[in-house]
Amino acid sequence: MKIKKLLLSLLLLCLFASACGVKDSEPIAAGEVIPETKKATTAKVAPQIKKEDVPQDMRIHFLDVGQGLSVLVESQGRYLIYDGGGQGSSSYVVAYLREQGVEKLDYVIASHYDADHLAGLVGCLNVFSAERVLAPDYEHDTKLYSSFMKGVTERGIPFSSPVQGETFTLGAATFTVLSAKPENGDSNDYSLVIKIMNGQNSCILTGDASAASEAEMIRSGRELSCDILSIGHHGSASSTSWDFLEKTVPEAAVISVGRDNSYGHPDRDVLEKLESMEIDLYRSDLQGTVIATSNGSEFTWSEAPCNDYQGGDSGTQPAETSVSPEVSSSLQVWKSASGKKYHSIPNCGTMNPDQAVQMSEEEAQNSGLGACSKCCR
Repeated sequence: MKIKKLLLSLLLLCLFASACGVKDSEPIAAGEVIPETKKATTAKVAPQIKKEDVPQDMRIHFLDVGQGLSVLVESQGRYLIYDGGGQGSSSYVVAYLREQGVEKLDYVIASHYDADHLAGLVGCLNVFSAERVLAPDYEHDTKLYSSFMKGVTERGIPFSSPVQGETFTLGAATFTVLSAKPENGDSNDYSLVIKIMNGQNSCILTGDASAASEAEMIRSGRELSCDILSIGHHGSASSTSWDFLEKTVPEAAVISVGRDNSYGHPDRDVLEKLESMEIDLYRSDLQGTVIATSNGSEFTWSEAPCNDYQGGDSGTQPAETSVSPEVSSSLQVWKSASGKKYHSIPNCGTMNPDQAVQMSEEEAQNSGLGACSKCCR
């Protein structure tokens, strides 16, 4: 009986030792590689990065609109257009925005109401929906200004004249108004100057702001340093003072100007200033449309700077004498019911002349319509 109890105890002891895994408790020899199953592991949690902390791309398109100005700014699918060029550029601006996939403009900004900045915006308002229009607080006695304001009113677009220091959001970017309403002066002095920020990158758009407006911005004490400066008034000697350049200290400058224009723009003195400060130069008359892309820490460009500092006249430029919209050509053209072109005849191609709409060529261009390549030669 005692022998049976002893055997039963030994059997239970063997079963207990097997269940406890005696083998795994064996000592590890010196220098032996530790199997993965024997290593003690601690999971490392990757740091969480907030979406808003990730740099976002912003693109600034400096459009080639000849002797005028138009800039498209894009951030996270949001769009801002600053000026639209002159009457002859309206259809190009509209076509360019369509190519970029623009369906709605978050901001339409008129720097001021001169024709070479405003005409293309009338076309944009006729084609794209707009969330908000920003423009300076003064009135202009021209048919083009009336058309612009009529377009804003009829479409019920919120309109305001922002004040110095007011800031707005565009996707991941922001922009702030740097200029102030002048006590007196011509239309150029009313130009809305804005500074666009994307992370550490910045760009200042000046419209036709004169040296007097630049001096006021300096006196305001606001931070004016920037990576890119859009040179005021197409490089005229009336803008881009030494003091303003020394405050903005841009790495690159862009001049929107027409090739072989009659005003001598860009001015030789302005270009000499840019060259002496070793500021990279982009010119629409020599390079066409250029695009600057910001990732929040640096700008990259669609092409290298031309750095052509050869200018036209030297000294203060004469007043511009561009043709007023009131006395522009009264040529009549036709548009089909659903077409995107205007025609010199009411029955071009498959057009139904009974449904063709007649209008002036100016109205057609301001509406963003392009000329038919067949009948408008």
